[in-house]
Amino acid sequence: MSIKKSALYATATAATLALTLSACGGGTTTGSSSGGGHDPDATVNIGSLYEPQNLDNTAGGGQGVTEALNGNVYEGLFRLTDDGKVDKLLAEDHKVSPDGLTYTFTLRDKVTFHSGKKLTSQDVKYSLEKVIAKDSQSARKSNLEVIQSIATPDPRTVQVKLSKKSISFIYNLSYVWIINSEARELKTSEDGTGPYKLNKWTRGSALSLDRFSGYWGDAASNKQVVFRYFKDANALNNALLTNAVDVVTSEQSPDALDQFKNNQNYKVNEGNSTTKLLLAFNDKVKPFTDAKVRQAVSAAIDDKKLLESVWGGHGKLIGSMVPPTDPWYEDLTAIDTYDTERAKKLLGEAGYPKGFSFTLDTPNYDPHPTAATFITSQLAKVGITVKINTITPDEWYTKVYKNRGFEATLQEHVNDRDLVWYGNPDFYWGYNDPQVTQWVEQAEQSSTAAEQTELLKKVNRKTAEDAASDWLYLYPQIVVASSKLSGYPLNGLNSQFYAYDIKKG
Repeated sequence: MSIKKSALYATATAATLALTLSACGGGTTTGSSSGGGHDPDATVNIGSLYEPQNLDNTAGGGQGVTEALNGNVYEGLFRLTDDGKVDKLLAEDHKVSPDGLTYTFTLRDKVTFHSGKKLTSQDVKYSLEKVIAKDSQSARKSNLEVIQSIATPDPRTVQVKLSKKSISFIYNLSYVWIINSEARELKTSEDGTGPYKLNKWTRGSALSLDRFSGYWGDAASNKQVVFRYFKDANALNNALLTNAVDVVTSEQSPDALDQFKNNQNYKVNEGNSTTKLLLAFNDKVKPFTDAKVRQAVSAAIDDKKLLESVWGGHGKLIGSMVPPTDPWYEDLTAIDTYDTERAKKLLGEAGYPKGFSFTLDTPNYDPHPTAATFITSQLAKVGITVKINTITPDEWYTKVYKNRGFEATLQEHVNDRDLVWYGNPDFYWGYNDPQVTQWVEQAEQSSTAAEQTELLKKVNRKTAEDAASDWLYLYPQIVVASSKLSGYPLNGLNSQFYAYDIKKG
């Protein structure tokens, strides 16, 4: 999953909680087209609200570390493209045994880390083991615990045996960064194989990347990339207007869009998002153990009005955990319609005719405080009293995700294909339906994508009918850039922002 800007993105966004094959690292992105040539020695300034908490995506680096380093500094055996496909990257080839349990990967030759060390199978083994280690906070840890053993018969061959079939295994590998097995301190430094290497990270200000001259694939289109960090959307927009930054990775202030739409110096692009804003219940804590209570809360909140107030016509309602870009998407918004009379009826049937009260743990960054206030006023109309407890991302990770010490919470889940977490009773929201768990397990062991899709459509509908969470809305993905820029990604799936194809005129 990812969870925007909370400690979960590395685990499920730690601090904030994924197929066309290419022959080289530089990929094709789909940003706007500039009018002329580009300057290969240019510096591209990228404006963002999401600074990394550290530079290690298995140690709570958060959404910001994925945005800046994934694909730019670090690479995987495979990579997730901006349109949701999986391409070969450091894996030149791979084979799967007839029983689906053994994967053999052949690594590209002549790939070096930024330190100069040559990539070998030992580095891949080390990187996979780091993701599934006991102290790992990787978003893919639970998915990759299916790994039974990893063998390295020669420097370019990796053989992975699974304990059971996993149709998503290659997809999940696109999340795993291959790091130098000899590197030990990666929270403030790096040693990847990507088209850029880290120049300098000034906390609270900027993170700069320089083109890596020893890169194995196509060289980055620009000499340097600087991610510049801002505390709020207004400051970020002002930086774009004054040319302090060239592009905003994810516009968070819809009210500011007109000043860019009506200006020929800028281009506003709206792509596809996978970020869901959730009102997540602790399904193991009363009264949210009762599906009727969860359904009542969901029915009492006018999601359309909330989306309009926050995003002003952008974004969409989805009615479940599944965005339209996932293979098993179905429009289930009719299951979660706004209906206060139905909410009151359900509360009565659940034994709470006069309502009840609960504490809503709310991350302290936008849009959570606004959404929490809106939800509080909506639920008051059906007799439910909400106490808002505002917490930092670190507090959220410890209290909610790690210790499960909450009744309900707000959180952004960034990743695509993260419906499957409802099949894990130990996930932080505690949803536990044996049928759903069985369907998720069967889907993962499917022999075909069609089988997997059919089973996960059942999971999608069942979790929606149970109101396992309340999926408030799907974020828009709005990238605003200088008209002199081209080649930037539009969708930014899972918060990644590939910078190597950006051209500056």
